[in-house]
Amino acid sequence: MNTEQTIQKQLADNPIIIYMKGVPSNPECGFSGKAVGILNKINVPFAFVNVLQAPFIREKLPKISKWPTFPQLFVNGELVGGCDIVEAMYNDGSLEPLLKSTVTEQKTADGSITLSEVEKLVKTLLPEAKVIVAGSGCDLEVTAISNQFAGLTMVKKQQLVLESLKEPLGSGRLHAVSVKTYTDEEWQALQANQNSGLLQIKM
Repeated sequence: MNTEQTIQKQLADNPIIIYMKGVPSNPECGFSGKAVGILNKINVPFAFVNVLQAPFIREKLPKISKWPTFPQLFVNGELVGGCDIVEAMYNDGSLEPLLKSTVTEQKTADGSITLSEVEKLVKTLLPEAKVIVAGSGCDLEVTAISNQFAGLTMVKKQQLVLESLKEPLGSGRLHAVSVKTYTDEEWQALQANQNSGLLQIKM
């Protein structure tokens, strides 16, 4: 097995994998340490490769991924990005649902709906929306952020989201769902308030 085949097998066998300098318990560069710290906060299982101990992978991977530096985070075989992108996605709330939906999909064998499937269904009616799905099994929480909600009453907003989930709700694949809806402006204001609160706690 050549180096490229080894990399492809690693990506196929591990839904979440980070190529880094050092190991999670002892990162050997600040960027790898920051990225692993974020993964640890989200608390999902992930694989890693120490590229300092794998010089052929360190040389070959940037040519495959078209990403020149390390760390490199992959989810389901696709490059998410390096430290800056991982940090930005963590801060805007998009990284955690991506990683947790990946883990959930690996465990879903009973026919219940997956988190990523819920996200795709909501986007059929709200294609421009940012959708965050949390929870497990048949009881989920859906947060949708879209300017399509502007001017609508709360019930109209929730009806729009629930309409996209009519099939899984009707079939029993989704038993219960909690829906939260925001316009882009409302979401940004909420995040600003939460960040302000966090700063006050830290002080």
